[in-house]
Amino acid sequence: MRLGVLDVGSNTVHLLVVDAHHGAAPLPAFSHKEEMRLAAHLEDDRLSEEGAALLESFVADAVRIAEDKGVERLIGFATSAVREAANGEDVLAKVRAESGVDLRVLPGEEEARLTFLAARRWFGWSAGRLLLLDIGGGSLEIAAGADEDPDFAASVPLGAGRLTRDWFTADPPPPEEVRALRKYVRAAIAREVSGVTRRGTPDHAVATSKTFKQLARIAGAAPTGQGPLVQRVLSHADLIEWTERLAGMSADERAELPGVSPGRAPQLVAGAIVADAAMDLFELSEVMVCPWALREGVILRHLDMLPESA
Repeated sequence: MRLGVLDVGSNTVHLLVVDAHHGAAPLPAFSHKEEMRLAAHLEDDRLSEEGAALLESFVADAVRIAEDKGVERLIGFATSAVREAANGEDVLAKVRAESGVDLRVLPGEEEARLTFLAARRWFGWSAGRLLLLDIGGGSLEIAAGADEDPDFAASVPLGAGRLTRDWFTADPPPPEEVRALRKYVRAAIAREVSGVTRRGTPDHAVATSKTFKQLARIAGAAPTGQGPLVQRVLSHADLIEWTERLAGMSADERAELPGVSPGRAPQLVAGAIVADAAMDLFELSEVMVCPWALREGVILRHLDMLPESA
């Protein structure tokens, strides 16, 4: 079956076309995405008319592309930017009326659970008890467990884009703002630590998302072009060093680093602060970077619910 997955995130809106069936890994066939940064279009907790129009236009284009690529089923979902917009349901209703695409708003905890499922399937049962960390544009997802469904899942409003907008007033950010954000982030993550540790010590820690991938790349991990099967690891020692260095760079300077896109460079400092705090508070010396994340989790869950003959 050829599936299309339309992921409306806080930073990026992404159509991923995959060939998928029971018992096999989803095979990417085509990708179309745009760094729309919907969260930046939130005004007084409402998605602006410009943001809504951009989303409607992208979804209409995605429908045409999906048809051209032979997609049989198109699955759509939205995360924190739309989830937190007071007019989010109205915007999605208009998208549905104009394109026929029903974008489902994922609750934060479900987002964490689906991303955990993707990581579990990627690393397998031999990984034991997993701890998952996923830094998005609007939120940080944390999940842990020994099965495919985690026994702990949480979504914390510590996305790299959100924190950059809310806490930094200059580029590079002033040291006092970096310190204030660091204190805030650590207090927020500390509230989640016991939920993970009381159920047992993780055997492996796994990180997904563009933020972790970029941090691992600038710390020396293999580039994306070497393929998803290459093991990529981010050590906490390297992360501590790079978090300090990134805070002293401008966005333009960060964009010159390997694997860092100009669109993501402005929020990399905040993302590094979150990553550092999470690894420190969960006492992780390193995390393994997982190439699968929420989109793959959505695909896998969809396939699990289909009859095997579908």
